[in-house]
Amino acid sequence: MAPTFNIGMAQHHLGFPGTISLRPSTFIAAIGDWTRSLVVHGFEKILFLNGHGGNVSSIDAAFSELYAEASFARRRAGFALKLCNWWDLEGVGELARDQFPTGHGAHATPSEIAITQYAFPDSIKSADYAPPIAPTGPIREALDFRARFPDGRIGSDPGLATREKGRALVELAAQSLARELEAFGREPMPD
Repeated sequence: MAPTFNIGMAQHHLGFPGTISLRPSTFIAAIGDWTRSLVVHGFEKILFLNGHGGNVSSIDAAFSELYAEASFARRRAGFALKLCNWWDLEGVGELARDQFPTGHGAHATPSEIAITQYAFPDSIKSADYAPPIAPTGPIREALDFRARFPDGRIGSDPGLATREKGRALVELAAQSLARELEAFGREPMPD
């Protein structure tokens, strides 16, 4: 398995050599500092596009911390934050379920592999997955994760991925993201 490089929450992958991860508190602090920096420069609406399920709760917590700062100071935040997970963009989940009705799973999914194949066609490799659909189970700490999911897959069969399916996912996600950005841009900010 190749090393996991992830800006965010990947502590459960530390059983795989080369993994770089942040503690939840560090990631929350980084998001806070990034947001405060952008707000100082006049940004009012900041959309975070996320690609890793392990980041969601920490991003949500960071947003809560930033809004709490304003609330406890009895002032308007002066900014609005939005989280978009690529797999939750309009139509993307449905397309992935249509493309991969079995073996999609929760980690190292064929949709993730397909978009990577589309983005990096010269780096496509093949592998024999045994079993073809990986086991499922809870995600806990690194040694437990490595024991349960020795190749990093959770309920998935990445062998189902194709570059063409990745192209369809990326194109739909881009269209959906453009609509999300447009709607977020139109959202009124209170005076």
